[in-house]
Amino acid sequence: MKERVILHCDINHCYAQIEEMMAPELRNIAMAVGGHEESRHGIILAKNDLAKKYKIKTGESLREAYKKCPHLLIVHPHYEEYLYYTEKVKNIYREYSDRVESFGLDEAWVDISNSVSLYGNPKKIAEIIQQRVLEEVGLTISIGLSFNKIFAKLGSDMIKPMGLVEINRDNYKYKAWDLPVQDLLCVGRATQAKLNLYGIETIGDLACFDVNVLKRNLGKMGEIIYWFANGYDQSEVAFVGSAEEAKSIGNGITTPKDIRNMEEAKIVFYVLCESVAQRAREQGLEGKCVSIHLRDKDLKSFSRQKKIERATNDSDEMMAAVMELLEKNYDFLKPLRSVTVTLSKLQMEKQEYQMSLFENENSRQRKRQLEETIDQIRSLYGHDAVKRCSMLIDEELSGFDPKNDHTIFPVGYFS
Repeated sequence: MKERVILHCDINHCYAQIEEMMAPELRNIAMAVGGHEESRHGIILAKNDLAKKYKIKTGESLREAYKKCPHLLIVHPHYEEYLYYTEKVKNIYREYSDRVESFGLDEAWVDISNSVSLYGNPKKIAEIIQQRVLEEVGLTISIGLSFNKIFAKLGSDMIKPMGLVEINRDNYKYKAWDLPVQDLLCVGRATQAKLNLYGIETIGDLACFDVNVLKRNLGKMGEIIYWFANGYDQSEVAFVGSAEEAKSIGNGITTPKDIRNMEEAKIVFYVLCESVAQRAREQGLEGKCVSIHLRDKDLKSFSRQKKIERATNDSDEMMAAVMELLEKNYDFLKPLRSVTVTLSKLQMEKQEYQMSLFENENSRQRKRQLEETIDQIRSLYGHDAVKRCSMLIDEELSGFDPKNDHTIFPVGYFS
């Protein structure tokens, strides 16, 4: 069987680099792309190399960043420009393969297994792509080259900017296994903490650990990251233009002020549930699992989910699951900074249901008609044209349009 050849291409500090390209003077000062501090959509989205020297971190608040670098310049994001330039970069990738799979705006896997006969040595292909992106678009990219997607991504993270790292079957233990375990895709802070309890500090420690112990304590994900550490990933790179089936629909928000109690949380979650439900209806989908993701003011986060008996795209039904999860799992000893609602285990919407003895089907249909009418009004006159009375209690918390401004759409990448 022919060995696969996969690139992972990453535009270095993407948002910040595009801003520097559009305004070259920004290269000479510590600069970061971030939100508006006065409205509390204030986190660092990307930073340039000069800001990195002050240990500015992506995801931290602007206030925290200013403490490290008082003269830091914050540039508000220009998403249309980012979409335009990142698509130009990916069009270059597509000249070398019909398998280009985006991983966010700034990253993509490129399967060049069938391109080697046309363009020659894989490393030479990667160098050509790097040079073309720099000369034709004006951006630097780092590339990882490997026999699977996971090690390719690991390689692209190792040298910034303009890095090119090959991780192959002969050197992966040498190049990958000494790296911190959190460098591996899918090992977040919570998983890292659990692994550290077992003395697993490096990717090599994980690769050599008892997979049965990992499965017992981390479930299926324990087995998956064990495969990743050992180079067993066989997931395919998607074809160009192939439509990825939605795995979930979600919306999140960093709120204008901290959420300090259940009543304030209810206001924000109702806005989010309405948005997720509307997006599901527009796509003819409904889901059987509702999830919440919470991040407190110290940036610590966790998620909880609830499976529901009957698939739904109704905001009130979603909200009931959200409130149950909140009441069982959060005490508000620490205020919340940001929250997310996600509907998953999606299926095509059914037109007919088996009648239930415990539900009023006529009432459910009337509620559905009402929500569809609200959808139509908002599409014509804007999100604020119709609001629940409860949202008027604190318009600072409810005054956002999650459907158009804060879309989150996670997609599985090793299914």
